[in-house]
Amino acid sequence: MTSSSRIVVVTGASGGIGRASAIEFGRHGDTVALLARGEAGLAGAAREVESAGGRSITIDVDVSDSDAVHAAADRVERELGPIDVWVNDAFTSVFAPFHEIAPDEYKRVTEVAYLGFVYGTMAALKHMRQRDRGTIVQVGSALAYRGIPLQSAYCGAKHAIQGFNESLRCELLHEHSGIHNTMVQMPAVNTPQFSWVLSRLPNHAQPVPPIYQPEVAGRAVVFAAEHPQRREYWVGGSTAITLIGNKFAAGLGDRYLAKTGYKSQQTPQPRDPDQPVNLWEPADSEKDFGTHGIFDSRSSSSSVQLWASQHHGTVGTLAALALTAVAAGAALVRKAAQ
Repeated sequence: MTSSSRIVVVTGASGGIGRASAIEFGRHGDTVALLARGEAGLAGAAREVESAGGRSITIDVDVSDSDAVHAAADRVERELGPIDVWVNDAFTSVFAPFHEIAPDEYKRVTEVAYLGFVYGTMAALKHMRQRDRGTIVQVGSALAYRGIPLQSAYCGAKHAIQGFNESLRCELLHEHSGIHNTMVQMPAVNTPQFSWVLSRLPNHAQPVPPIYQPEVAGRAVVFAAEHPQRREYWVGGSTAITLIGNKFAAGLGDRYLAKTGYKSQQTPQPRDPDQPVNLWEPADSEKDFGTHGIFDSRSSSSSVQLWASQHHGTVGTLAALALTAVAAGAALVRKAAQ
């Protein structure tokens, strides 16, 4: 199957990582079904996918509604053909200390940012199982492993996706299925969410630096879709440091984040009390926020870690050659000293 023949579904496609991924699939000549709630955001994403060289359809859907997600998948199959790739990305969140989040708000984040992934996966598998082929990509985060303050609902959802996706992977391997699932763990990304998330912080919310542009994340998602045999991919050096550090020094991480996590997630500017909120209703129904957030000047358009994650064989070979050179050098030093 060539990349130009793919039928791709992307949830959360109206902005940020979902939109950047959809545009990257379009650049590969794919047909992309864009699933999201915001009418203006969806229309803007469709234009960009088609400008990049792909085809698109837009489907207004709230991923917390399992029936609506299944109906969207049925429509894609009916109008476009067999789904080859399904990307789960849609989410919402609340920036606030845990004790300031209402139960219905926490439930809403969980239903969208976790169960939305579950429902999307169910809908994809319903069709993919009939053919025993297809790929499901879960857009994850370093926060799927490492919880941080002020984002308990989002971190809880990402942790849940991690466990759910691992269980599914085991089942598919047990069945010797031709369907693959993988997860892409993202760093801080310059998306519009920081201008429309429900926030109770005194200052404007920001991603924890270093910040990457959505196109870095989009390229990672497309690469994962094309190489889904790997269980997960890490994007950004900060993601690697976070995941490795949490594995070996989680307690130290707790204390470090308790000290730095509040300030690092806020800009010096006060929060606009009138900023849009997308928890219950889409923020981009009438205004298209685009792919990027407001942190372009502070965001990187490349990631060495992503390259390393995509080239494990090359990195391993280089590491082996380096170790061989070091060993040979040490032997020469020892010989000269005799």
